[in-house]
Amino acid sequence: MNKFLKRFAANRGAAAGALVLLMVIIVGILASTWYEESPWSMVAQPLIQPFSDREYPLGTDMLGRDIAAGLAYGARVSLMIGVISTLVAVVVGIIVGALAGYYGKWVDDLLMRATEFFQTVPQLAMAMVLVAIFKPSLYSIVGAIAMVSWPPIARLVRSEFLTLKQREFVQAAIVIGQRPSRIIITQILPNTASPIIVTASLMTATAILTESALSFLGLGDRNLMSWGYMIGAARTMLRESQWMSLWPGVAIMLTVLAINLIGEGLNDALNPQLRKRGA
Repeated sequence: MNKFLKRFAANRGAAAGALVLLMVIIVGILASTWYEESPWSMVAQPLIQPFSDREYPLGTDMLGRDIAAGLAYGARVSLMIGVISTLVAVVVGIIVGALAGYYGKWVDDLLMRATEFFQTVPQLAMAMVLVAIFKPSLYSIVGAIAMVSWPPIARLVRSEFLTLKQREFVQAAIVIGQRPSRIIITQILPNTASPIIVTASLMTATAILTESALSFLGLGDRNLMSWGYMIGAARTMLRESQWMSLWPGVAIMLTVLAINLIGEGLNDALNPQLRKRGA
C-alpha cells in the first residue's frame, strides 16, 4: 500500500487532482451545513455581481438565488450520480465480460453482439431517449448513464479473461475441480482489478459530463440543483450576466479534469509494466 501511494503521489498531476476532488467532495458533504436555505430559495436581490456582496460572494442569478449554494448542492448531485452510475455500469460490465471471456463460443458471440449494439448508438443520444421515456428523475438518470456506460468495461474484462484463463493457475484450478463461478471470482477477477479501477475512474468523469448535458437540456431531476441545470438556466442571460454560467462551468471543468488526472495517476501506480521498469 505504501509503495502504491508513493507511486501515485509521484505523479504531481494526480496528486493535484486528488486534492481538487477532495475539496469538491467536502463542499458537497457540507453543503447543507454551510447553506441552510434551499438552493432554490430566492434569498436576495437578483443579479448581484460576484465579489460585490460578502454574503453572496459568487453573486445571485436572475431570480435572486445564491449561486454559491447552487454550486455546493450541485457538487453533491454530480458526484453522487457519477459514482453510483459508474458502480452500476462496472458491475454489469464485469458480469457480461467475465461470462463472455470465460465461456467463449456462443456465449461470447451473443454477449458481444449485444455489447456492439449499445456501442453503435451515441451515448448521449441513448441516455436522452431513456431518460425521456422513464421521465427525468435521479433513478432514471443513474440508470440511463449506467446503461450506456458498461460496454467498455465489458470489452476490457472480456479481453483480460481471454488472456488469464490460459494461465497455469487457472488451468490448475480447473484440474482440481473448482467450479467455474469460483474460478471466475477468486482466480481471474482479482487479476483484472487494476485496469478496471483505472477505467472506472475515467468513466466517472464521463458520467458527470453526461449528467450535466442531460440537465442542461432540461432532462435532469427537477427536485435537485445541478451544475448542468445552472448553465442551462443561465444561457438566456449570457450577455448580461456571464458569471451565472461561468461558475458551474468552471466547477464541471475542474472536477472532470481532477478525475482524469487521478485516473492517469492510478494507471501509473497500478500498471505492472511501469512497475517492472521502476518508473
